[in-house]
Amino acid sequence: MSMNHRIVIKVGSNVLTRPDGKLNVTRMSALVDQIAWLKRNGYEVILVSSGAVACGRRELKVEHSLDSVEQRQLFSALGQVKLIGLYYDLFREFHIHIGQVLTMKENFQPGEQYENQRACMAVMLENGVLPIVNENDTVSVTELMFTDNDELSGLIAQMMKADTLILLSNIDGIYTGHPDDPQSKLISQVEADSDLSRYIKEEKSAFGRGGMHSKYTTAQKVQHTGIRVIIANGERDNILIELAENKHNIPHTEFIPTCN
Repeated sequence: MSMNHRIVIKVGSNVLTRPDGKLNVTRMSALVDQIAWLKRNGYEVILVSSGAVACGRRELKVEHSLDSVEQRQLFSALGQVKLIGLYYDLFREFHIHIGQVLTMKENFQPGEQYENQRACMAVMLENGVLPIVNENDTVSVTELMFTDNDELSGLIAQMMKADTLILLSNIDGIYTGHPDDPQSKLISQVEADSDLSRYIKEEKSAFGRGGMHSKYTTAQKVQHTGIRVIIANGERDNILIELAENKHNIPHTEFIPTCN
């Protein structure tokens, strides 16, 4: 990555949550430290962050049963406040202003809403404000939802004409087999005409709606718009700084963009 890059960083639920489902504040703090470093070094950053539902689930004990939509609406409404509050406190240490952007799938249809959202994020970036984006789960239900935040981050990267999209997962990238199999090899580069579908299992992550299949689908679409996509392990120390300074020595999968 070069200086004055505009990058979209997507952090998934599996990176931000501990095995017990609670928010991993230590990791969140480490990621904030790295984003602050990127901004100091000339990068424009947009953060797409999961974690609201995980935050909200720990805030309230519900005495009666809720269906899946009610749970998402309730816990995301509670959790989004806590999540953005934590980000506010962590970024304030670095004198970085943040702004919350809650969006829905229909905002990415051509028209006034699309332009309003793009203009909002553009003016934030022009004034040194870090946009933190998430789906508005309180009103997005069923067929109107994004597949997951991988899809959302890909649309944001295209909308804001980013140079690079970084998808942080809890594994190093795409492997030729199961990541735990010693015979599996990490695929480090993916050309635009490559087909890796035989290596990708359609399975969801433990706490999020996505998985490697959704990351692959998003990465393929985005690389064809001329944007570089990197899938990397958000649990690795200083992963964002390593990708910026020492990319060739850190495990990851990179989708080479087609030329526009």
